[in-house]
Amino acid sequence: MWFGATDPRLGAMAQVSELVRYPVKGCAGNSVSDIDLTPAGLRHDRAFMVTDGDGVFRTQRGSPSLARVRPEIDHGGERLTLRCDGVEELLLEVDTDPPRRDVTLHGASYRGIDQGEEAAEWFSEVLGAHCRLVCVPPEHDRTTDGLTPGSSAYADSCPLLLLSESTLEELNGRLAARGESGLPMDRFRPNIVISGWRRPHTEDLARRVTIGGTELGYAKPAKRCGVTRVDQRSGVKAGPEPIRTLAQYRTSATRTGVFLGSKFAVLRTGKLSLGDEVVVDAWSESEL
Repeated sequence: MWFGATDPRLGAMAQVSELVRYPVKGCAGNSVSDIDLTPAGLRHDRAFMVTDGDGVFRTQRGSPSLARVRPEIDHGGERLTLRCDGVEELLLEVDTDPPRRDVTLHGASYRGIDQGEEAAEWFSEVLGAHCRLVCVPPEHDRTTDGLTPGSSAYADSCPLLLLSESTLEELNGRLAARGESGLPMDRFRPNIVISGWRRPHTEDLARRVTIGGTELGYAKPAKRCGVTRVDQRSGVKAGPEPIRTLAQYRTSATRTGVFLGSKFAVLRTGKLSLGDEVVVDAWSESEL
């Protein structure tokens, strides 16, 4: 084993410093103090998805204005509130009765429940293009890939993205060395942020993680795309960073692209809270 749980490079007790749920895929997240962890990730995470008229998902890659939408979902998943500066707030009663329709996510076919004309018109106004809003049906059955298989709603792949504060600090140090401004954590849209790991990219080495009463299994490194170039407040994409800098030190001999953070599947459900201790029960000897 490369290093153990008591290795001084891990620092003091690692703990959860931020929890973020993204009710609508591609839109802003909700920072929460505690939340239920389900087999598909944080409760109601990516439970909704914006599509074009043909059912193909929309993303910040092509529609960066999605970042301006600030959705909130109630605990039962029955009411979705949509907010965006310059657009009237929409309170949506979530409908789970309509017939299912075909939707496409990264070339894979799934089903979704259309949320009606009012929601479609609201998103069409925000994005300036024809949109529909769908929610994941109760019978949704999806197996995600990676070292540890899992399940997720409309996430790109695995249900959870973990990122440590030290990993972002390493990137921002490299950006500063190039005369570039540092980036906030929300550029990378993590679900769980971890403090207390001194060594950057420790999340790449963790293979089984216990947080509170939950347990996570490592799936794969998180491949980063143009979404990291989108300012998550203004919804504007600009410049080559952080992709340019990541390409200098975060590539893989066996995978294409650049990577930051790691994706995990859920092995044991439960409740997650800010301040929960993060314990690594099994390690890998190599990164990426």
